[in-house]
Amino acid sequence: MRHRLAAVSAATLLCLAGATGLAEASPSSPTSLYAPSAMVFTITQGDNAATGTVLRAAVLSCTYTAEGTHPAPRAACDALNATGGEFNRLLAAPDQNRVCPRHYNPVTVTADGVWQGSRVAWKHTFSNACMMSATLGNNALYAF
Repeated sequence: MRHRLAAVSAATLLCLAGATGLAEASPSSPTSLYAPSAMVFTITQGDNAATGTVLRAAVLSCTYTAEGTHPAPRAACDALNATGGEFNRLLAAPDQNRVCPRHYNPVTVTADGVWQGSRVAWKHTFSNACMMSATLGNNALYAF
């Protein structure tokens, strides 16, 4: 019985020492300081992202580094972080000097994935591509 107790105690100490070593090593890893952000952005022709024709799509991962299929991942990650998780902020400052036709040819933009550790599913439909461009303007997030 005494040998079993000693073996269990030794195994417990080894596990705790190993866990402590892992806990100490974890903060020095650069990626451990950032909550994961990995998103897929789409621009779809139509008012329903599920049934429309996907015109363009980009994948973006924002952790310690910015990467993905987005042509400007660092700028897109900065724009994503500027929303503070409120994607409707992308719609806040449309270009009032831009004149767009009033025909209805809907375009839907989506953002799906994980932003700073939280699940995100956002979409917005514009009446046409000109209105999308006037609203999103120079925002790097949908510049793909």
